[in-house]
Order: sequence, then C-alpha cells, then structure tokens
Amino acid sequence: MRADQQSSPGPVTSTRAAPANKAEALADWADGRLGIYGLSKSNLRKIFPDHWSFMLGEICLYTFVIIILTGVWLTLFFIPSMNEVTYAGSYVPLQGIPMSEAFASTMRISFDIRGGLLIRQIHHWAAIVFVAAMFVHMMRVFFTGAFRKPREINWMFGAGLLILGMFDGFMGYSLPDDLLSGTGIRFMEGAILAVPIVGTYLMFFIFGSQFPGHDIVPRLFTVHVLLIPGIMLGLLVAHLILVFYHKHTQFAGPGRTNNNVVGMPLMPVYMAKAGGFFFLVFGLVAAMAAIATVNPIWMYGPYRPDQVSTDAQPDWYMGFSEGLIRIMPGWEIGLWGHTLNMGVFVPLMIFPLVLVAIWSYPFLEAWITGDRGEHHIADRPRNAPVRTAFGAAWISLYLVLLAAGGNDLIATHFHLSINSITNATRIGFFVAPVIVFVITKRWCLGLQRRDKEKVLHGRETGVINRLPHGEFVEVHAALPPERLHTLTAHDQPQPFELPAEVDENGVARKAGLLARTRAKLARGFYGEGSQIAKPTVQEHEEISSGHGHH
Repeated sequence: MRADQQSSPGPVTSTRAAPANKAEALADWADGRLGIYGLSKSNLRKIFPDHWSFMLGEICLYTFVIIILTGVWLTLFFIPSMNEVTYAGSYVPLQGIPMSEAFASTMRISFDIRGGLLIRQIHHWAAIVFVAAMFVHMMRVFFTGAFRKPREINWMFGAGLLILGMFDGFMGYSLPDDLLSGTGIRFMEGAILAVPIVGTYLMFFIFGSQFPGHDIVPRLFTVHVLLIPGIMLGLLVAHLILVFYHKHTQFAGPGRTNNNVVGMPLMPVYMAKAGGFFFLVFGLVAAMAAIATVNPIWMYGPYRPDQVSTDAQPDWYMGFSEGLIRIMPGWEIGLWGHTLNMGVFVPLMIFPLVLVAIWSYPFLEAWITGDRGEHHIADRPRNAPVRTAFGAAWISLYLVLLAAGGNDLIATHFHLSINSITNATRIGFFVAPVIVFVITKRWCLGLQRRDKEKVLHGRETGVINRLPHGEFVEVHAALPPERLHTLTAHDQPQPFELPAEVDENGVARKAGLLARTRAKLARGFYGEGSQIAKPTVQEHEEISSGHGHH
C-alpha cells in the first residue's frame, strides 16, 4: 500500500449492550434514524401541574376519540340516501311503512345488526358528554382566568371546537330522517328563509330543491363525517400542542410562581393516569348508553312534512337557540312588497351574539387592564368579582333560554300555562343576568372579606374564653404559612386613569371617547366597590402582636 493511501474505514462498532428483546431492537433502529431517544428525554419528562379540574379537558379529548371510533363503525352500515323504500325489518310496528333509506338503514343498525343499537347509543351519548365537557371546561378556564396571555389563541381554538361540536351534533341527529330530526331540519329551513333578500337562494343552495328534497341527508352526511371532524381534528391537535407548550395554569401555592411549574412528569405519572382515565370515561359512557335510551327513532317513525312529533326537542346544547325563537314575538315587517319575518331573523342574529359575548371577553379584559404580562397562576374566582359575575350572568341567560326552548314540556309536566312560562322567560331574558351579576359580585366580595379576616385574625376554633372583666371571646388560631400564601398571592390591578386635563406646559389635553370608556370600565372592574384590598404586612403584624387579637 502506498504511503499516501488510507484504508477505508471499517464499520463503526457500538459500545451499547445488545438489545434485550425485539421491542428494544426496534426502538434502537428507530432512534438511529429519527432520534427518538433524545426527543423522548426532552419531552416525556416534561413537568405539568396537577389539579382535578384539568380532567375536564381530558373528558373532552376522550369522548372525541369515542365519537370517532363509533362513528367509523356506523358509517359502514348507514346509507345516506333519501330514496324511498318499504320497511321489512324486524321491528314489527313499522313493517310495510314507506321511508327513506337513511331511516331504514338506521333501523337496521338498531335492530338487525348485533351490537348496533349499543354503538348508536354510545355515539350519541359521547357527543352529548363531549359538548357538555367542553362547555364546563371552557367555564373552568374562564372563571380562573386561564385565558390570559399567552393562552388567548388556545381560548379561541377551544371556542371554535365548541361551536363546531354543537353544529356537528345537530347534523348527526338529523341524519336518520326520523320525525324528530326532520322537524329540526324544518326549523333550520325556516331560519334560513328568514334571512332578508338571500334567504330563498340559500335555502335552495343547501337543500338543492324545495324542502325536504333528496339532497339534504347526503350533504349533511358529508359535512358531518368529513368536513367538520377534519377541521375539529386540526383544531384539537393545535390545541394540544399549545397546551403541551404552555402547560396548564397552576393554582397559587408555596413555591409556585409565573416562572416555574410544580407538578408531576408526563411520563410515567400523567401517561398512566390518562390511560386509566380514558377507559373509565369509555366505561361510563357505555354504561349510560346501555341504561338510558337516547333518540329512539322507532318511536317517532319516518319523517313526513305534514307532521310534527310531539314534544320535539333538540339536544340540550342547541336548546337555547330554540328558546330564542320561542320567546321572540311573531313580528313581521312589510317593505317594498317583501315580508321580513323578524320573529325568526332577530333570534337568528342574537344566537351568535350570545356565544361571542363570552368568547370575546378575554380581549376586552386585556384592553381594560392594559395587561401585557404572562399569567401562569390561575385566579380564584372570588378574586375577580366582575369576571366571575359576568360569567355567572352569561350562564343564567343560557339557562333561561334553555327553559324557554322547553316551555311546552315545562307546561305539560308541571300543569302550568305555556303563555305564562313564555312571558316569564321573556322577562328573565332581560332581568335574570342583571340579578345574577349583582348577587355573584356581592358574593365574591363577601368571600374576599372573609379571606381578609382569616389572614388578619386566623381561623375560628370554636373555643370560647371568658376574660377577667367578663367578656366572652372566641379563640382564633393562626393560619399555616401555606394557607396565608394562597389567600394573599393574587394580584389586584389598579384602574386605568385618564391623563391630566392639562400637560406640563398648561395646554389642555382632551381624552378621546375610547380612553374615557376604558377608564370608566376599569373603575367598574377594579375600582372602589369591585375588590377588597388585601391585608398589608403592617396590619397583620399589628393584629398578631396582640392588638385586637384573641
């Protein structure tokens, strides 16, 4: 061999011990190509705070997985067609009845395919729990202020998932083409026709012909199983990525700040808990499906445009939209030879405003406070009285509209006048949120005062002492340091103040309408009467030194 030649390098030998089994060998192979060991080391040991309320979000995720799994199974047997057939299945009362293929295939799933009815029930119950869990999860995020920077985008992702889930649920229970779902579709058609000028065109575009036509069920099926789930899956992945990146907000406690996280590692603690919780959720949903019947289409029969099923009600999450229609007077306005059905159009416009009111709140609060900092510590609802009162008022409005949507059921079950119930809910639409807002705000302020008393005087022990001069007093015990920290760790923003009317040169400075509005709202949020000042160190030292303390 010449001196300037070098031998080709031989194979690189590893000092790592031989794989113990085939799984480890496969992992070694994947690591050599994808670097999974380094990726896992940096992410699987990631620390997350722990609190029972975080499981609400997990219920949303797991029920969504259940919906997808059962939905895939149902699509194997469901026929999304409006073609008319004569029923010849095993359910005797409907034999010989003409119906659409959609209804007939749903009956076949329910009575002729083994396990079909259970899967249908699981799918429907999972959808109901999914929307309910998203609703409660969203309220948990709202009341604890977990929507603040840097989580505003994730708040919007969650809001998008909720509204998509509501509409996908509506489309899902409309697919069987039974008398109940057909009534719901008729309701949707009436709402579309109420849109001025373009309503008729929109109706023909969606239905393909005069109601009910032959296209609506196939179109709803496509949107229900492909379009909306695809968008929701993308939003869900983005939502989880941001949750993983930002982590959950943690509640105040010793050692917890905006700059650290106190909790458990993702692997193995959270992964083990998540796996067990998934099967628990799946089991409970399956038990509900096996015990409680939901959407028994055989009791309603196939849809006929000339009939309306008795006590027709949508699923609970769409009930407030029907409540808006029922409490609205049947007003009509004639303009230029056209009739505007305000009794349907006005509720149609209010419907999204009810949702936007709660979804836009985080941006309103950030604008009022001028807060640009990051927040990783969750608020106790009592320490944000206006926010908590606003959320409670919104829930009360939702419940009033839900009751209005079921006014006929309330009337028949409690033997009341339906007109009286309708008038009561009309009044409640305007009055209930105001009353709930005032009561909730005062409740929060009362809880703040109680916390302040606990910090200054300690907790009540129930032990009564008699002083030498005859006075009876209750002995108070000092709170432990961790409890004191929890009760005093919250921030108390100060209201935004308008600049001086004149500048340093004596020139008049006029504040704009936007600035004056912001200052007025800030005083309402954080001014006198909207929060109780936290006890100062001097007050605590004065009390604990014996002055006024027993």
